[in-house]
Amino acid sequence: MPGTRAPMDKTATLVWLRRVSGDLATATNKRLEETLPWYAEMPPARRSAVGLVAQAGITSFIQWYDDPDSTPWIAADIFAAAPRELLRSVSLTQTLQLIRATVEVTEERIADKGEHLREAILLYSREVAFAAADVYARAAEARGLWDARLEALVVDSILTGEADEELPSRIAALGWHGHGEVAVLVGTTPPLFDVDQLRRTARKLGVDVLIGVQGSRLVLVLGRADPPNRTDELAADLPFPEIAKRLEPGFGAGHLVLGPPVPALVDASQSARAALGGFAVARAWRHAPRPVEADDLLPERALAGDPLAKQTLVDRIYRPLQAHSADLVTTLWSYLDNGRSLEATARELFVHPNTVRYRLKRVSEVIGWDATGPREALILQTALILGSMGTDATRRRTSSARRPHH
Repeated sequence: MPGTRAPMDKTATLVWLRRVSGDLATATNKRLEETLPWYAEMPPARRSAVGLVAQAGITSFIQWYDDPDSTPWIAADIFAAAPRELLRSVSLTQTLQLIRATVEVTEERIADKGEHLREAILLYSREVAFAAADVYARAAEARGLWDARLEALVVDSILTGEADEELPSRIAALGWHGHGEVAVLVGTTPPLFDVDQLRRTARKLGVDVLIGVQGSRLVLVLGRADPPNRTDELAADLPFPEIAKRLEPGFGAGHLVLGPPVPALVDASQSARAALGGFAVARAWRHAPRPVEADDLLPERALAGDPLAKQTLVDRIYRPLQAHSADLVTTLWSYLDNGRSLEATARELFVHPNTVRYRLKRVSEVIGWDATGPREALILQTALILGSMGTDATRRRTSSARRPHH
């Protein structure tokens, strides 16, 4: 047809493509600077690495055009030219923009070289796009596996209390955004565990989470975080028991125990010890709620020999009452020994029942537990027993130290 150039044969086309490949790379780099703001804002070294990727793409196209069966090697040919850190600094979307710009420049230069060459560049660009997606998917999968191993290591360090100097950096590497109070939640792993759903639920509740799966045991380290889309429901931070209740469907059947809140993540091992201790003995409370707070299982934990539970009972109940008033301790002992009867307690102490009622109210105000409830009465009685045992042991040691030696 007059005025139309005859298409070149494949051999001549390959010779021409190799001759203009340098010009295509230069034109591509210029197009990237003009059309992609993120490319122009890159540091020179990184921009040079992206340019090498574009140039490798052009060179790889020529090789592919010569031998279309080389498709499986496209990704390795192109991305091998870039340093490893480029994958972490250039997103998949930006990579596809890079491919598009390169293809546009190449199409413009081959517009008069025949329809066959144009179809080849379109087919090749599709293959490169799929190859790029595969490279990024593999990188994300590797990163996900690494994060999972690192998260398991961090949770294990918290559970064992064997934190080292590297723990803060490991936590930072996981993208922990928690701030302020932290609590540990321990339960069972469900048969079909959806870790992503659990993370989404936690984010909606305004908490960040570290997740550890240890066989049949599922451990969550919860820390307060600001959710991206805060609702009126979350205008104030939810208490950890409420958070645990809303996360409960993500656990398997069985007991679910929440450790007490601690000031920061570095103190999380204290909450973990309490939660693990409670989880080990939760079956001893026939009607334990789900979730249950570890401090509500203090009697069972103390009977099982948990030193933290014993110390907590003495420090939070016996000593504050003793320091406040000996009458409160005496009244509480009598009330519990008399089956929580106001009248029987009043007769034993030679006081009016209203006096007993007033003192029990003071007990509740001082320590936060109400002796009139059956469960809390058990907690208080256990604390009195442990406290008196400790006092007697201290008195014996003091007496022995003062006794003259002959």
